Amino acid sequence: MKNKSTFRKGFVFRNYETPLQSPFDKLFEIFKELITHTSGDFDEAIDWLRQLDQEYKLTTPDYTIDDFIEDLTKKGYIKQEIDDDGTGNGMAITGKTERAIRQQALDHIFGKIKRSGQGHHKSKSPGLGDEHTGDFRNYQFGDALDKVSMTESLKNAQINHGISDFMLSEDDLVIEETLHKSQMSTVLMIDISHSMILYGEDRITPAKKVAMALAELITTRYPKDTLDILVFGNDAWQIEIKDLPYLKVGPYHTNTVAGLQLAMDLLRRKRNTNKQIFMITDGKPSCLRLPDGAYYKNSNGLDTHIVNKCYMMAQQAQKLHIPITTFMIAQDPYLMQFVKAFTYANQGKAFYTGLKGLGEMIFEDYETNRRKRIRG
Repeated sequence: MKNKSTFRKGFVFRNYETPLQSPFDKLFEIFKELITHTSGDFDEAIDWLRQLDQEYKLTTPDYTIDDFIEDLTKKGYIKQEIDDDGTGNGMAITGKTERAIRQQALDHIFGKIKRSGQGHHKSKSPGLGDEHTGDFRNYQFGDALDKVSMTESLKNAQINHGISDFMLSEDDLVIEETLHKSQMSTVLMIDISHSMILYGEDRITPAKKVAMALAELITTRYPKDTLDILVFGNDAWQIEIKDLPYLKVGPYHTNTVAGLQLAMDLLRRKRNTNKQIFMITDGKPSCLRLPDGAYYKNSNGLDTHIVNKCYMMAQQAQKLHIPITTFMIAQDPYLMQFVKAFTYANQGKAFYTGLKGLGEMIFEDYETNRRKRIRG
C-alpha cells in the first residue's frame, strides 16, 4: 500500500471547449439582447439580427433566420398581434420571452459577481438566523442543537479521539454561523428623462437590464421580499416587471421629487420593517409639479427651488427610516456636489459610476442591506 504522502494533488489543464449550442440557442442569445435594446420591437430586432447575420455569418443554408422565426413561434416566444378589428399586426414577444430576458440579465449580472467573488459581504451581526454563511465556531452553552454541524463535529471527534475508541464530547461540537434573513421592501426608481440617450450613449438599456435582473433575483431567490419599480420624467408612475423590456426614454425633464414621493407612498403600504429606495439617474433634477398642476421647469444649472425640494424629500425619507441609495450615471462635479448634499440629508449612500459595473454595485448593495437590520 502506498504511503499517502506519495499522492500529489494538483490541477489538470485542458483546452477550453465552447459549450455545444444548437443553431436556435445561438441565435436566441443574440435575439434576447437585441429585443432589449429595441424596447420589445420584434421587427426592428429581426432587422438587426439579419444585418448581423450578413456581417458575421450567424446562420447556414440548413438553418436560416426564417427558420429561427418559425422556431420562436413554435416554442411560444412570439405570437401574432391582433388589432381590435381582428386583423394581424405583426409579431410580438410573449411573457415567455420576457421571463427569458430577465433570466439572461440575472445570469449576466449576478453571474459576474459570483465568479469574481464580490457581493458576499460579511454581516457585523452573525448569530441565530436561517441564512448559512459557511463559517464555523465552537459550540457554546445555549446554542440550539439543530444548529450543530454533525459532519464537522464527527470529524472533530475522529481527530480528537480516534476511530477505534470513538466518542463525541461537547468540545467536539461545532456550530455553523447563520445570519438573520430580514425581509426587504425595495423601490427601484429609473430616470427616463431625455438625457438618458443623449450624446450618443444608451443609458436606459443598462438600467432596464439591472431592473430585470433584480426583479428575477428577488422573485426566485427571495420571494418574501418585495420589489416595486417606478420611472420618472416630468411625472412619476409605477410599472410592472413585465413592462421592463418595453421601457423607453421620453422627451422629459427630471422630476426627482415626484419619483421620491411615489416611492415613499409605495413603501408606506409595506409591512416589512426594512425598506429602501434605489435611484438610477444621470441628470440633475429639473422639474416640479406645482399645486395648480402646472410644471415648473429649469434645465439651466441647479435650480435652488427644485434642489431644496429634493433635500426636503430626502429628509422626509430619513425620518421614515427609508435609506436612499443613489446610483449616479454621470460625473459632473456640480452634480456630484448635489448628490453628496442629497445623500447627507437622507443619511443614505451614493455611487458615482458609469454604466460599467452598475449592476454589480446594485446587487452588492441589495445583498448587503438585506443581511442587516435597519433599525426603526
